[in-house]
Amino acid sequence: MDIKEIQNLIKFVAKSGASEVKLEMDDIKITIKTGSESDTTIVQQIPMQAQMPQVAAIPTPQDAVVPAKSETVAPADDNSKYITIKSPIIGTFYRKPAPDKPLFVEVGQSIAEGDVLCVIEAMKLFNEIESDFSGKIVKVLVDDSSPVEYDQPLFLVDPS
Repeated sequence: MDIKEIQNLIKFVAKSGASEVKLEMDDIKITIKTGSESDTTIVQQIPMQAQMPQVAAIPTPQDAVVPAKSETVAPADDNSKYITIKSPIIGTFYRKPAPDKPLFVEVGQSIAEGDVLCVIEAMKLFNEIESDFSGKIVKVLVDDSSPVEYDQPLFLVDPS
């Protein structure tokens, strides 16, 4: 495992929200811990007996998954003509940039590609969730200040 692969692994773990990940392979053992003031990475070259590579992640409420897209087509039902915008990360959903500011979007409002729809707070970072297409907000599926999971539906959008 070279330094670029280790750096990519650190970035992956930091974005995923996992608090600790351990990776053991033939001659290397890596432990990545996040959630403190600074990320901690321990890389050790150790002689190990020949064994299959194994990955052990400390269970956390977050899943270590990097989202590919923030929206997918809704299930086939009466909402099948709408696009569902889903949460790309785990965190707390906010409809406003600040308590004294107006909502980013409201039901019935037209949106354009790149418009900020909401923010999701994860590990004290506020991540703006932008639209990848134009359309009209049909329904907001999450209450303000509610916790959201990865891939949880947030908005229904009519793309027409």
